[in-house]
Amino acid sequence: MPKKPTLSPSKISTYLACPVKYKWTYVDDRGKWYLRSKSYYSFGTTLHAVLQRFHDQGDTGVTTTEQALAALEESWIDAGYSSQDEMMQALSEGKAIVEKYVDAVVAQPVTAKTLWVEKNLRLDLGPFVLIGRLDRVDEHDDGAIEVVDYKSGRQDVRTEDVATDLAMCCYQILLRDQFPDRPVRARIIAIRSGASATASLSDSEAEDFRRDILFLGQEILDRDYANLAPRPKDLCPECDFLPLCQKHPEFELA
Repeated sequence: MPKKPTLSPSKISTYLACPVKYKWTYVDDRGKWYLRSKSYYSFGTTLHAVLQRFHDQGDTGVTTTEQALAALEESWIDAGYSSQDEMMQALSEGKAIVEKYVDAVVAQPVTAKTLWVEKNLRLDLGPFVLIGRLDRVDEHDDGAIEVVDYKSGRQDVRTEDVATDLAMCCYQILLRDQFPDRPVRARIIAIRSGASATASLSDSEAEDFRRDILFLGQEILDRDYANLAPRPKDLCPECDFLPLCQKHPEFELA
């Protein structure tokens, strides 16, 4: 029996941004030769790794600010930086972010119980399996289950940002399947500033979103990528795959 295809929030977001970018990233192997390392990916991945260890109750090696800063240096990813100076500046910025975050949590400890960090979940939706990697999942005193997502590239976050975030909605669907009798909500933390916001899908909103994801996922899987013609978009100038699209006779940037 053939293995079911998987779709993640990242894959779905890529498709919504540009189906051709989805093709080069996930469908056509030629795209991998054009991918470049991005410093912001390296920066965010490093910070996530440190916060994962800090919130992992089974990891006794990162419980203080000093240990978290040491872990940052240990796990630092230097791919994508244009120079040593740029990388060292980013490392200094990362240390300031981690120090501020850990100091704040130590000063006001989280009362919720952390159930999972960097948890992979799957939900079979029929034509495909929806997958997601959740930064952190907490269980609160009232029994509510909350998925927490760290954002390293933003200073602020509002409730509507969480409510309309595709990944956070996907994570709620995944958690509802795991905890069908519990309230489920989502929180985004802007770790540069410590700002956070929370939102929750109602039962009817969750059903609507699940139906929409199923419809969209089917469209993604059924798309004729071999005959998909590229169309100019605002994201084109910064896209790794621009040289591939420019080979198409009808493609021309304004």
